[in-house]
Amino acid sequence: MFAASWGFFDDMIQRIATRLFLTHNNKPLLLRRADGRQTILGKYELPGGRVFENEQPEDALRRYLKDDLGITESLTFELQDVLTYVDGDDREVQYAVIVYRVTLPQTKRAIRLSQHYNKYVWYKTGNPDPEHLTGLTQLLLGAESPTPVKKKSDRATTPLVYTDGGSRGNPGPSAAGFVLVDETGSVVREGGEFLGITTNNQAEYQGVKLGLEAALAYGWRAVECRVDSMLVVNQLNGIYTIKNRELWPIHEHIKGLIAQFEKIKFVHVPRELNQLADGMVNKTLDAEKRERYTRKQQLARQSLDMISRGKSGQ
Repeated sequence: MFAASWGFFDDMIQRIATRLFLTHNNKPLLLRRADGRQTILGKYELPGGRVFENEQPEDALRRYLKDDLGITESLTFELQDVLTYVDGDDREVQYAVIVYRVTLPQTKRAIRLSQHYNKYVWYKTGNPDPEHLTGLTQLLLGAESPTPVKKKSDRATTPLVYTDGGSRGNPGPSAAGFVLVDETGSVVREGGEFLGITTNNQAEYQGVKLGLEAALAYGWRAVECRVDSMLVVNQLNGIYTIKNRELWPIHEHIKGLIAQFEKIKFVHVPRELNQLADGMVNKTLDAEKRERYTRKQQLARQSLDMISRGKSGQ
């Protein structure tokens, strides 16, 4: 049974909800509400909803997929993040939102909407406009209120630090990566590090560590750090406490780095908007894989040479 606990807002009603990034060609599915309270009526949201008592989150997702989309096939969900959310319409209720991801195959399944929805779209950044998304959906997609297209003179004045970490196996071979982007939008530094066998969360934290260390070495003292793990962002922003003791040392190290900045902000971005740092992670993992293969080949050749020399000496 999934259990959630919080060390704050103890006087609030606490409930569990789940949402799904159901993607096709890297675009998540959004559904437009045909009913509900005024603040969400006509707005788009990710599939999912409240988890009933004694119901597993993945079972709740399957229920919503069947009832709201007509999808009955068995899908394997990948846990993406967990976050807390307080709805603006009911501030006495705090939700633990469990976010999953699943990718549909190239052949799309037929989607049959329930009476709760009257339209669906495959989301791409800015379409639908963020003002047509529910508040929770804006948060999950990393969307912001509508803003005009920026001109060169309007570019952000704060340098950006993109970080990522990944494990092929969780735990498995892992790497962390970072990319520094200056105020003009130019990449000024990037890097990656192979971590050995570790977990996704540990790799994510190592990515933040590498990125902040690189930013300090570059001379930056005010940055916005963008991470695609909402769990890590919430922990670094102090919303979550860290219960995994294996993360305590790296978290303490990052706190020491944070203290060296005059201004720092941690922001969640969808995985689709973190391709630069994600690319460094995959590049590092692929390079390590090739190096391991080369080492094996060299050892094999050395063994063959030894065998050959042994036979020739007989």
